[in-house]
Amino acid sequence: MQVALIFYANLFRIAPETEALFKNDLTSQGEKLMDTLAFVVDHLDEPETLLPAACDLSVRHVGYGVTEEHYAFVKRALLTTFADFLGPDFGPKEHAAWSQTYDELASHMIAAARNAEMEKS
Repeated sequence: MQVALIFYANLFRIAPETEALFKNDLTSQGEKLMDTLAFVVDHLDEPETLLPAACDLSVRHVGYGVTEEHYAFVKRALLTTFADFLGPDFGPKEHAAWSQTYDELASHMIAAARNAEMEKS
């Protein structure tokens, strides 16, 4: 759980305006974050499961006020958190792998959010 709180501290430092998006208790929000990260790791080799879940998540987050630019902030906060928490165990190889994974997921999530917005119009 401490990892999640470090993540949110990093996110709010990187993009202070994002703090207004979090109306829930950060402890429960952090649990959701950790569950989501565990789901991603558990389903990395199952895109048929991972991608629809990620896209559904992104569509829900549009309703919370999440925009495309927030994905870059979250990526930076996530990678910073991994580096903070894991130290030397989060080296260039791990950084590159998580960066690539995040970018791939984010591209699908952004596309799903765009499609949902267009369908509403």
